[in-house]
Amino acid sequence: MEKWKRNLFILYVGQFLAMASMSCVTPFLPLYLQQMGLTNHDEVLLWSGLIFSANLVTAFIFSPIWGRLADRHGRKVMLIRSGLGMAITVTLLGFATSPVHLLLLRLVNGMISGFSPAAVALVATNTPKERSGYALGTLHSGTVAGTICGPLIGGFMADRLGFSAVFFYLGCAIFIATLIVIFGVRENFVKKETTEAKTDFRQDFKKIVSHKPIGPLFVSAAIIRAAMTGTLPLIPLYVQQLATSQENLVVLAGVTSAAMGFANMLSAPQLGKLGDKYGSHRIFLFSVFGAVLFSIPQAFVSELWQLIALRFCTGACLAGMMPSVNTLIRHYAPEGMESRTYSYVSCSLFLGGMLGSLGMGVIASWFGISMIFIGSAVLLLLNNLWMKWTVFPVVKHDREAATLVSGQEVYK
Repeated sequence: MEKWKRNLFILYVGQFLAMASMSCVTPFLPLYLQQMGLTNHDEVLLWSGLIFSANLVTAFIFSPIWGRLADRHGRKVMLIRSGLGMAITVTLLGFATSPVHLLLLRLVNGMISGFSPAAVALVATNTPKERSGYALGTLHSGTVAGTICGPLIGGFMADRLGFSAVFFYLGCAIFIATLIVIFGVRENFVKKETTEAKTDFRQDFKKIVSHKPIGPLFVSAAIIRAAMTGTLPLIPLYVQQLATSQENLVVLAGVTSAAMGFANMLSAPQLGKLGDKYGSHRIFLFSVFGAVLFSIPQAFVSELWQLIALRFCTGACLAGMMPSVNTLIRHYAPEGMESRTYSYVSCSLFLGGMLGSLGMGVIASWFGISMIFIGSAVLLLLNNLWMKWTVFPVVKHDREAATLVSGQEVYK
């Protein structure tokens, strides 16, 4: 197996486990808190929100720090650091005896994260450019699969083995995946002697966004995440409205949520290949059109199977968006600052996820839960216009310039 393919396969598994560890507590966190002695319903809701969001907040803050270190010392080192740290903190979650312990451990877990941007940067910089769309699409499918399937795995294991066992087995899986990264991943990294130590994070950010169209791509990534994940917390309530029987609601909600992730996982590599062949910006446009087409009818379904089918089709279309953005960032990121650039992409995704969940909650409370799908479609349409105005003119100019210089297209 070629080195870049081996790296991709290993990091796909690592991405899946890393994202699953962040989302696996969703279906049983309130029950775990009740087991610890919380009996007041409002207290359970408050602590659940704090504990779930704690991971995202610290990951958002510390992601640029790990990206900076990855550019200096290599992405593989950051993968190992993050993997070992998450294995320890996730395992310790099973030994927590109070909500405060859970909150602190989730804060630490987010603090030492950084697996995702390091993995994306390593794959982007160690994959042939003509295969980068396929590679980043495949890696993205692992991210989405972990995010969507994490709650399913957590709920199933908690039901069969108990709450604490979920964290123990997931921690062991992350540790094994880290060992495979140590012995299986190979990175072509040459440390460059520069005066970079004299720069700070603000200067780094200014330099990165000065490379057009990196800044607009950050905004686009945040909008995509807001549209994609903002509806997820409210899916169980919508399923409850549509289900003819109130039995097995947790399973039905899990299947409905996982349908989008499963489709995303299947189609992302194929759309990445098409991006390599026809241009990532073109795949982005068609993906947005398809996602909007399948999102709007979800607000008007009358049967649960209709919602599941539409979520599956939407997930297949969404798979073409973030890989396209990552491929464009790979092309325009400043040389030697790839990890930092992807770390800011990660920050954009965390921010988009938080704002999306908040915004969809407001829409559901004001206009009804079915309107969240209209809100998601509107976000995607706005993002399409944003990309047409800010990103695609730069891509078109560069392609035309490359054609004039070499007589052929060197970037699509």
